[in-house]
Amino acid sequence: MSRGTIRQILLITDGCSNAGEDPVAMAAIAKEEGLCVNVIGILDDDDENERGMSEVNDIAAAGGGMSDVVYAKALSQTVQMVTKKGMTQTIHGVVNREISQILGKDQEMEDLAPEKREELMEVVDELGETSQLDMVILVDTSASMRNKLPRVQEALLDLSLSLKSREGENYFCLYSFPGKRNPVEKLLSWTPQLDSLKGAFKKLSTSGVTPTGPAIMEAVKLYSKRMKKGVTNDETAFIEESGQ
Repeated sequence: MSRGTIRQILLITDGCSNAGEDPVAMAAIAKEEGLCVNVIGILDDDDENERGMSEVNDIAAAGGGMSDVVYAKALSQTVQMVTKKGMTQTIHGVVNREISQILGKDQEMEDLAPEKREELMEVVDELGETSQLDMVILVDTSASMRNKLPRVQEALLDLSLSLKSREGENYFCLYSFPGKRNPVEKLLSWTPQLDSLKGAFKKLSTSGVTPTGPAIMEAVKLYSKRMKKGVTNDETAFIEESGQ
């Protein structure tokens, strides 16, 4: 764990939560717990869901993550892009906080001399490739997502393939919301093999409710349990690795 762990929540939804806690408030709690909440909003060709897409952006902003809104056919490329940008953003944040502690609270990487900034960018790139990635994937299975779920499974399998080229370890778990009996349902426990989800989406049932807030809160609880099993402090690990 000497290179730290990047912890992400990847939320895939078409927006418009309508059950449980406010998802924006839950994303803010996740950020306070050191998690990055990335959100991808999915549109159909004839969708004009302004409220849902606004919610997508608000959740990501509160959770310190990235957001993007795409049509289902472009989902695979977007999942990969948002995941990798979210990783880089997390590392940037850690490095900038350390710079602020050394040089003053208003100083960031962009304020450094060009040669020092270039050196730190190399560190950021290296950590993005070598740090462990832990990702809780939350998939909206409300009624409006029914026809989009095959694209979601395809995108997640492509993500698994794209991340295999990293030097660092990758661990995933997958939850759907709503579940058959509860607001949130586990589909896949923590595993380095995301391709083991093949066929999982065929078993899903869709519902009219969208408990996005409870789903984010469940992810926070999952990470809390995982941290209690002996995960080291991320920021200390990142800072030691960057030689600050």
